[in-house]
Amino acid sequence: MSNNYKYKRILLKLSGEALSGGSGFGIDPATIAKVAGEVAQVAKDGVQIAIIIGGGNFLRGATAEGVSRVAGDAMGMLATVINSIAFAEHLKSYGAKAQVLTAVRLDRAGEYYTPARAIDLMESGSVVLIGGGTGSPFFTTDTAAALRCAEVNAEALFKATKVDGIYDSDPVGNPNAKRFDTITHAEALSKKLKIMDATAFSFCMDQNIPIIVFKLLEDGNLAKCLEGQDVGTVVS
Repeated sequence: MSNNYKYKRILLKLSGEALSGGSGFGIDPATIAKVAGEVAQVAKDGVQIAIIIGGGNFLRGATAEGVSRVAGDAMGMLATVINSIAFAEHLKSYGAKAQVLTAVRLDRAGEYYTPARAIDLMESGSVVLIGGGTGSPFFTTDTAAALRCAEVNAEALFKATKVDGIYDSDPVGNPNAKRFDTITHAEALSKKLKIMDATAFSFCMDQNIPIIVFKLLEDGNLAKCLEGQDVGTVVS
């Protein structure tokens, strides 16, 4: 492993929308290849990585029309598995080892998830894609990411976003928005900063899980965050 890396095992949270490129739907081959290439590189350097990907590029269970919330969330869980399979294939194309685990039983899509199996795979050099959310309705993939982060004993939750960290207001609408280099969980709550959904964030605070928020589509950002460089915001 590179001596420059601060973290040895992380949980990386990606949004499904990020994989869709500019279209907002489906999977953009160029975008997923770019992200997979960066993940493959740090994995080859020895970083142990588990990944949770949302399913919003196909369907959000909470907003699915014409079906119940429970059915919609089941559909959303399947969307996360689709993204996990696609990402794993792109990782393999870069020569990285990758394995899909699922929180719902889909034998032909991947192995059934257990924390012990995920840890074994990471320790053997595989990037682990965990699809299916928490396996239960009413919980977001943010919550799944926080839960899996604790279960696999990851040192930090890396949350990839469209912007380069956490701001005191929307940097898109406010050019004078201030970015935080570091902030505590308690400060983020008191300032009502929307880093992730409340259940996920509260869990991270209770479990003392650091959250690193960084811009996804910026060359080398993942490696820079792993080195502890100032390219995002650290919540601790």
